[in-house]
Amino acid sequence: MPRGGRTALIVLDGIGVGELPDAARFGDEGSNTLRNTALAVGGLDLPNLGRLGLGHILDLPGVPPDPAPIGCYGRMAEQAAGKDTTTGHWELAGVILDRPFPVYPNGFPMEVIAAFTAAIGRDVLGNKPASGTVIIDELGEEHMRTGKPIVYTSADSVFQIAAHEEVIPVEQLYEMCRIAREILQGEHAVGRVIARPFVGEPGKFQRTARRKDFSLPPPRPTILDRLVGAGVPVFSVGKIEDIFAWQGITAGQRTKSNMETVDGVISRLRSEEGPCLVFANCIDFDMLYGHRNDPEGMARALAEFDARVPEILASLKPEDLLIVVGDHGNDPTTPSTDHSREYTPLLCYSPGGRTGVSLGTRATFADVAATLAEYFAVEPPEAGTSFLKDVVG
Repeated sequence: MPRGGRTALIVLDGIGVGELPDAARFGDEGSNTLRNTALAVGGLDLPNLGRLGLGHILDLPGVPPDPAPIGCYGRMAEQAAGKDTTTGHWELAGVILDRPFPVYPNGFPMEVIAAFTAAIGRDVLGNKPASGTVIIDELGEEHMRTGKPIVYTSADSVFQIAAHEEVIPVEQLYEMCRIAREILQGEHAVGRVIARPFVGEPGKFQRTARRKDFSLPPPRPTILDRLVGAGVPVFSVGKIEDIFAWQGITAGQRTKSNMETVDGVISRLRSEEGPCLVFANCIDFDMLYGHRNDPEGMARALAEFDARVPEILASLKPEDLLIVVGDHGNDPTTPSTDHSREYTPLLCYSPGGRTGVSLGTRATFADVAATLAEYFAVEPPEAGTSFLKDVVG
């Protein structure tokens, strides 16, 4: 019978394990975030993820297949035609988008910019794809002189607004984002509008922790909605609450780093006695290292997370479930600084469950949602096949 213990679902943001069959359509031939990172640094040291079965998912220098893994392991393909954060997380929660979010490799069309500038009462700078740190170095001084906010995008479906906190106060920046969110609907319904406040002087600008995402809500009910509707609380750690626009979230904890996210997961597991889902996102892999083509930093971050795995496992009761996944790739060794279209890892562990089971290649991330639905005995999502019996017996 399905059980209703506590589940920790941890997303290693940007961690992929090899190109999907359609990667060439996205310009991502040869991408393999984990393996290429390992090759770039002379091998990874991830003994605890190895014990869960990571070395069985792919040929990974430094992480050989454990002869007796304690977890169950596999890889997942993204069914939706995208490689962005929102699409990946929504599919993990059981909603597969039938068309990708719009992207703007040449900047936003004038009708969008004209509507936005008219609504906020000032012109903008930028309006092009860019790295967030690079564009504030490029345009920050002009922004401070003119008061014009910096608008930019990326290969992801985002409308980002950067502003110095002493020029445009953070609450005013948030209001600009709300205005942009209202404008960006229909054919221009980007996945996220993001406030990017920064501080400092020219040549020494720094983004602050007061970033805020204004996301579209999922178009259909997710596993999070079904859990909350059935009385099972869903606790967000990291940016999960933003990705789902607070839909299906009981309570949230914002975090500033991977380690703070792990702290939040462990704290929640130690404080909650009854059935619940702790849904967490470790953003550093993607934000700090994948987007900045830093394999050494990626390797360090992976080792730091690996070192915390024993603490996470020690927080679990016999009936509990741990699921560790990715949402897309972000190979730091390729010329691109954007996400990569890859399979993502799937590692599962239940202290009272089965060990060493291969979960194979899953056809969709939505298999995670289907598994959670069976585990908590709630209505299954619109897509996905549960692997619960392979994990808990």
